[in-house]
Amino acid sequence: MNVERLTCSIGAELHDVDLAEVARDDDLFAELKSHLLDHKVLFFRNQTMSRGEHVALAERFGELEDHPVLGSDPEHPGLVRIYKGLDSPREAFENSYHCDATWRVNPPMGSVLRCVEGPEVGGDTMWVNMGLAYERLPERVKEQIEGLRARHSIEASFGARMPIEQRLALKEKFPDAEHPVVRTHPETGEKILFVNSFTTHLTNFHTDANIRCGIDYAPGAGELLRYLQSQATIPEYQVRWRWTPNSVAIWDNRCTQHYAVQDYWPAVRKMERAGIIGDRPF
Repeated sequence: MNVERLTCSIGAELHDVDLAEVARDDDLFAELKSHLLDHKVLFFRNQTMSRGEHVALAERFGELEDHPVLGSDPEHPGLVRIYKGLDSPREAFENSYHCDATWRVNPPMGSVLRCVEGPEVGGDTMWVNMGLAYERLPERVKEQIEGLRARHSIEASFGARMPIEQRLALKEKFPDAEHPVVRTHPETGEKILFVNSFTTHLTNFHTDANIRCGIDYAPGAGELLRYLQSQATIPEYQVRWRWTPNSVAIWDNRCTQHYAVQDYWPAVRKMERAGIIGDRPF
């Protein structure tokens, strides 16, 4: 595989690769996974995979998950169709810095995303190296957030547009998940800043060590969370990918965030994503 790094901090484009063949070959898959751990997100062009081959590749990483709001392709469970155009909202959840489905107790390990059809211009996606985001935090902030935990909510994100009965039913099925603010990557051991747009609040901040009076908690705890969330917006930690039909991105959801730029409406953008079930962050 011919590897071309795209930025100093994250992302590589792999050339001379047939992903359908990778799905069938143990050695090729092992090489691809090694590059994924090194670069956190991998990009490919001109991949004429069928939906079945797309699913087969993603399943090499692990079992696939369905999405409770977006649903799956009827013939390929776990393959989510993300189709946007004139008949969809101008903004619909993706144009925020996020790590997929951290409202789950076990957020996804990663995803394989393929462009089926895209606008002539626009509709790029950005990914962020959240390991580097943690590494470059001031030491005083690292000390302050050590041991902190935070809540992640589907109700406050996907559920916000739903009627109240439907929203509460969604929360009952998927209660808010609690995760460490700094997680450890289970394969590399890297420390990751693990808060994003699904994160609503810190859960164990209100202690004698942090609180002298009420303002330390509100807005103090919220301001700390907003500061941590803002680290994903730093360009030095990012890579930006321009989609073309049959281009593919594979990313490690445990150590990245991404942002789908929704500047193309009312043009059509059709993407298909296979999300891989992950482990519980620690």
